[in-house]
Amino acid sequence: MQVNAYINFNGNCLEAMSFYKDCLGGELQVIKVKDTPAGASCPGGTEDQVMHSSLVNKGFVIMATDMVDPGGFKPGNNFSLSVNCTSEEELNRTFNAIMEGGNIVEPIKLQFWGDLFGYGSDKFGTRWMFNYTKTPQPAVQAN
Repeated sequence: MQVNAYINFNGNCLEAMSFYKDCLGGELQVIKVKDTPAGASCPGGTEDQVMHSSLVNKGFVIMATDMVDPGGFKPGNNFSLSVNCTSEEELNRTFNAIMEGGNIVEPIKLQFWGDLFGYGSDKFGTRWMFNYTKTPQPAVQAN
């Protein structure tokens, strides 16, 4: 199992992640809203925003998005811990344990990108995202 930081931005994710890449090095991958099946259902004006990005270097992974929870963007509460599980059993066990007494926003289900995914807040208010990739997908490069 691997746990990474996942940061939410308010429309400036690409700028921020490019800055982090310049400062920290690594490989930046970016998927824009318009390049996903969910793009058609997102609000107008968000097509060039970032659906998902990752900056990977030896020893760290930072992931980020311009997408926000239904409650909106709140500086200081704009991050989650992202848990990448190694099996479906680990995903379900860990998700259920951490969400006990918390608030499930998205139950675990198969997502359009092909992974099992769910998220919510634990009983202490910490936001968690859980993911399991059955088959690794090719990365999309930033433009």
